[in-house]
Amino acid sequence: MPKIISKIIQKQQFNPDFLGVFINPFCLVRRALWKNISLLAPKLEGKLLDLGCGSKPYKKLFTNVADYIGLEYDSPRNRSIGIADAFYDGKHFPFPDNHFDSILMTQVLEHVFNPDQFLKEVNRVLKPTGAILITVPFVWDEHEQPHDYARYSSFGLTHLLENSGFGIIEKHKTLSDVRVIFQLINCYIHKIIPFKNYKVRVVLYAIFISPLTILGIILGNILPKNTDLYIDNIILARKKYEQEI
Repeated sequence: MPKIISKIIQKQQFNPDFLGVFINPFCLVRRALWKNISLLAPKLEGKLLDLGCGSKPYKKLFTNVADYIGLEYDSPRNRSIGIADAFYDGKHFPFPDNHFDSILMTQVLEHVFNPDQFLKEVNRVLKPTGAILITVPFVWDEHEQPHDYARYSSFGLTHLLENSGFGIIEKHKTLSDVRVIFQLINCYIHKIIPFKNYKVRVVLYAIFISPLTILGIILGNILPKNTDLYIDNIILARKKYEQEI
C-alpha cells in the first residue's frame, strides 16, 4: 500500500473527517474521542506517559508536553512495531516513583485484568498533583479478544480512581444521544461482513454504514440527549496529596 494512502487511512482511523464517514465504521465514536481528548489535552503538560500508546495517534494534541513517552505491554509484536519507548511486564512500570507530570490512558483499562494493582503503578510513577486523562468504554462490543475484561459505568470508574488515590477534575460522556444506537448498528455490520479484503470492505462500508453514520449525525443534533446511555467515559483526574487520601 503506498505511503500516502497509509497516512490517509491512519488519519481517518483516529480523526475522521467527511471521508471517514465513508471508510471508517467507527467514525462516530472516533470523532467523539478526538474531540474530547483535544478539549482536555492542553491541561496535561511536562513529561507525559502514554500508557498503551499503540501508534501514538493523539501525540500531536499535547502541545504543552515537553517529553512524550509511550509504554506498551511487552510482547514480540509490540517490540517489532518499534513505536513504544518502554515496555510493561504486567506487574511494574519501568520508571521510578514520581517520574511523570502527566499520564494519558486511552481505551486501555478495559484490557487490564488487575485494575487496582495497575492503578497503583499509575499513581506511583505520577508526580504529586500530576494529571491523568483516561478514556474507557461503557457500551461497546468485545474487542481485542480474549484480552477484554471489563466495562465501566461513570460511577464505577470514579469509585475505582478515588480508591486508587486520584481526585476527579472533569467527567464527560461521548455519544450520549441517539448516535450511540447508530454506532452500535455500524459495529454489528462491521463484524458480520464476511469479506477480509480491505478494498471490498470499504465499498461495503460506503454502501451500508455511511448512510447510518450520516443519519446518526443528523438525528443526534435534533433529538434529546440521554446521559445514561453512551459509548465512552472521559475523565481528567489528578493524583492526591498523601494528606488528602
